[in-house]
Amino acid sequence: MQGSPSPSEHETVGAYALGILDDAEATAFEAHLAGCEWCAQQLDELAGMEPMLAALADLPGAGTPAIGESLSARPGPRLVEKLVVEVSDRRVQKRRRSLYMIAAGVALVIGGPLVAVAASGGDDSGGTGIEAGVSPAKSAFETLSSKVTGTDPGTKVTATVAMGEKAWGTEAVVELKNVAGPNKCSLIAVGKNGERETISSWSVPEWGYGLPNAKTEQAKNPLYVQGGAAFTPNEIDHFEVMTFDGKKLVEVDAA
Repeated sequence: MQGSPSPSEHETVGAYALGILDDAEATAFEAHLAGCEWCAQQLDELAGMEPMLAALADLPGAGTPAIGESLSARPGPRLVEKLVVEVSDRRVQKRRRSLYMIAAGVALVIGGPLVAVAASGGDDSGGTGIEAGVSPAKSAFETLSSKVTGTDPGTKVTATVAMGEKAWGTEAVVELKNVAGPNKCSLIAVGKNGERETISSWSVPEWGYGLPNAKTEQAKNPLYVQGGAAFTPNEIDHFEVMTFDGKKLVEVDAA
């Protein structure tokens, strides 16, 4: 594991993941990324957030409670509101920075930490600040004792959902294998009453996750994504992993 990174280059990974660097900054960071295992791990953990947050940030009224409440998985609308505001602020900063660059003829590099995302995939060998070599989502998955698994005979996608009861509902972490990319997916809890709640959403890069015959370790390793639902565990009938265009990749019975 590499040592603690310095803020000058390593903290740029969040801005790069959100797509808010200009061409010169992105090129400089990609050159750094090619030889930095720590940044590669952090970039992988942020995979999936930029398309969702960018879409929210561009909507009318983005950053308001109405957007957070309508698009977030309960019980955490405040988290989504903060993420939307973060992206909106970063885009405003980028526009202002572009004007400064034209006037002064200099390049500025975004610094500072961004929000943490409870998702991980690919190579988990980098440090996370929580436990060496273990991502937060994967660590939570291993901690939760109640797990259910399902494999779709058509898509061959396998999902294992780990659950834990909370005062506010159900904590859930999905382990996803044999899923190809590029794609955008959601984990949905379907209640015994027929109601549906989105637990989490993410994007699958073109190399995929949990592919046993993949050429890289990054693609061979499964994806872990953490979220929550207002349902209690005994209120959930099953889970579904759905693509954004409505295709069901796999269904997992809750019991």
